Amino acid sequence: MEIKKISPEDTWSIRHSVMWPDKPIAYVQLEEDNNGLHFGVFENDELLSIVSLFIENENAQFRKFATQLIHQGKGHGSALLNFLIQECEKKQIKNLWCNARTSAYPFYQKFGFEIVSDTWIKDGVEFVKMSKTITK
Repeated sequence: MEIKKISPEDTWSIRHSVMWPDKPIAYVQLEEDNNGLHFGVFENDELLSIVSLFIENENAQFRKFATQLIHQGKGHGSALLNFLIQECEKKQIKNLWCNARTSAYPFYQKFGFEIVSDTWIKDGVEFVKMSKTITK
């Protein structure tokens, strides 16, 4: 398994197939993609898991974190999230946060993320904001 920096365009196929397969692919293409850092987990040159990081001052939000369905549960997402946390430590980010699907929040809790908002619904999916202090 290897984690590498990738282009925004490299993320779109997995974002689309995993997160919003019933929407047009343009739905997962973010206006701010060119301002973010994008990382992917590769195995045998195949992109398996992706995440996008957007830094603003001492805070960072990760978005569109997804692993190909057939590769979920194999540790690729955990490796990528650990990598992301380490990258934030190197960049002296104080707070890392995401808008998590409520179905996934137990996963994020294992990494020290805490729920910091009420839930809301977007296109029929329930979300909650989660946050983790990285550096003090």
